[in-house]
Amino acid sequence: MESQVSLEELRAKEREKLSQMLPGVTGALRGLLTEVYPDGALSTKVKRLMSLAVALGAGCRNCVLAQTTYALESGATKEEIMETLSVVISMKGTTGVAESLRVVQFLEELGKL
Repeated sequence: MESQVSLEELRAKEREKLSQMLPGVTGALRGLLTEVYPDGALSTKVKRLMSLAVALGAGCRNCVLAQTTYALESGATKEEIMETLSVVISMKGTTGVAESLRVVQFLEELGKL
């Protein structure tokens, strides 16, 4: 089984390479993210949990790992992440379960479960 922590580390490293090769594009994206994720009517944590749900629904491995990391950094608890997974599963069924297993493994590797 592949390590989700290793995949997350690789994602961050490769994202940095992309930023060096496409600074205008990644800078523009960073600007958007700076506008979207600060606390507003919704907290940063809630926005990151929403993003995790969207990433799981899209089946984007890198997005799932990133949004799980950002959710944790924003103060999300394992219970909040598990509840987010339950919403995804209710909407996506067995594919939601399959995608959610990556988050469970990642949290286990991080010592959060």
